[in-house]
Amino acid sequence: MNDLRRTLLWSVFAVSLLMLWDGWLRHTGQPSLFAPAPAVATAPASAASQGSVPTAAALPGTAPTVAAAASAEASAPAVPRELVTITTDVVKATVDTEGGSLVKVELLKHSDQHESGRNMVVLDKTATHTYVAETGLVGQRAGETLPNHTTPFTVQPGNRTLADGADALTLTLASQPVNGVKLVKTYTFKRGDYAIGVKQEVVNASAVAVHPQVYLQLTRDRSDPAAAAGPAFLGGPVAYTGMAVYNEKGKYQKLSFDDLDSGKAAFEKTDKSGWVAMVQHHFASAWLNNEPVEREFFGKKIGTGLYATGMLFSLGEVAAGQSKAFESTLFVGPQEENRLKALAEGLEYTKDYGWTHIMAAPLFWLLDKLHGILGNWGWAIVALVVLLKAAFYWLNASAYRSMAKMKALNPRIQQLRENLKDKPQEMQQQMLKIYREEKVNPIGGCLPILIQIPVFIALYSVLSSSVEIRNAPWIGWITDLSVKDPYFVLPLLMTASTLLQTWLNPTPPDPVQAKMMWIMPLVFSVMFFFFPAGLVLYWLTNNILSIAQQWMINKQLGVQN
Repeated sequence: MNDLRRTLLWSVFAVSLLMLWDGWLRHTGQPSLFAPAPAVATAPASAASQGSVPTAAALPGTAPTVAAAASAEASAPAVPRELVTITTDVVKATVDTEGGSLVKVELLKHSDQHESGRNMVVLDKTATHTYVAETGLVGQRAGETLPNHTTPFTVQPGNRTLADGADALTLTLASQPVNGVKLVKTYTFKRGDYAIGVKQEVVNASAVAVHPQVYLQLTRDRSDPAAAAGPAFLGGPVAYTGMAVYNEKGKYQKLSFDDLDSGKAAFEKTDKSGWVAMVQHHFASAWLNNEPVEREFFGKKIGTGLYATGMLFSLGEVAAGQSKAFESTLFVGPQEENRLKALAEGLEYTKDYGWTHIMAAPLFWLLDKLHGILGNWGWAIVALVVLLKAAFYWLNASAYRSMAKMKALNPRIQQLRENLKDKPQEMQQQMLKIYREEKVNPIGGCLPILIQIPVFIALYSVLSSSVEIRNAPWIGWITDLSVKDPYFVLPLLMTASTLLQTWLNPTPPDPVQAKMMWIMPLVFSVMFFFFPAGLVLYWLTNNILSIAQQWMINKQLGVQN
């Protein structure tokens, strides 16, 4: 029995160390021990190298090939390129007149946790990083060349900053005609909203009918300058960075960069509903259209370290002299669960809990309700742990009674080991006899705790994945629950509570096991010094409540603490 327990303890200790070290590597932005080396991301030198516009031939089951890149008509004068900045109360967005694409979105209510004094930037286009939202047209029939995301646009006059008292701000751009067809884009930015309305109007001034398809596309490389992957813990999920597609047929489907590199990405490619997204820790961008119209989904590698996902819609025929409009929504912002649910079905899945979703989602719901009552995320975390401890009270009580009985038997076991140290077989038999007589299960204190581990991992996932806790203060020196305690007060308290909890537990008769019982808490505590304060607060609260319950049970059973 002791050999089995010793082997089990050493195995748990070794695996825990490995998991914690891997979690620390990921938390500090270093490669996982288990992850393959990522491909090197290189930024494109020009717009042309960003991959071709999605053409009918590039998408399965569509019409014949058409030209991939449209150029302005030869007679049209050159249009100077301009970067137009729009500012609202929550975003600062930049639109490039080359293609009318959104090339930068800065979130004014969220700070960059890796660069002090800087706002969080989601979309961006620099010399080393590409992450943009593009739209345009492709012809459905051979020979139809239409304006796309490389065509020059001209900005229409208008305000660039949301005025006091105004609810919305619009930006309109008109493309140069391509074969007599012009594309007019109108972006609508609303107060307090991260969802941007995007209207595209096809104006056919040519002498023949055209058959345009509208594409909505997100293009980015593998690099993430603001990488903040949540730390892995005991096998918990790591923040996902990559593409996602959602529709009724396939539901939430991930398209990882690695799968696209290897050609293994599989997803439902047509449906009458759904959306596409680029996902990263705490933030996402997504193209949405909630109308029940047929659409085609795509996700592909379009260059060295560059990828695109999007949707393609057919507008039907636009007769000569006629126009037709198409409306969609571009979301670029934080993964606030309630806000995402209101925008589109399934969009909340971009807040990726991984395999813990079945338990993490209801835990976040409860945490959100507690925050609504208490008005502080820190106290909501404390209240949530209290409720969980209450729910598992009797299960924990069973474990603590078993440990208390083991502690009471320790003097007898120690004496037995001393008397029979040269007779290990007889010693094992006598120990088992004592356990039977006293009705004590040596591993009874472990089983109830093992049952709760999935719940604890799910709660850990909630706290590390929830952008709602990002920049959220608790008390005094804790001004952001999503980053480490600046003065390490919570980790020190957690270390003290863990050591106290170890002292209350029965001392293993084996000296090696006894040393491990003190070493393991110290190792765990060192890791927690660099974990987000919200996670440490959760663990500290759990420790304090566990100590209180164990102390009370020891008193009830007359066990000396």
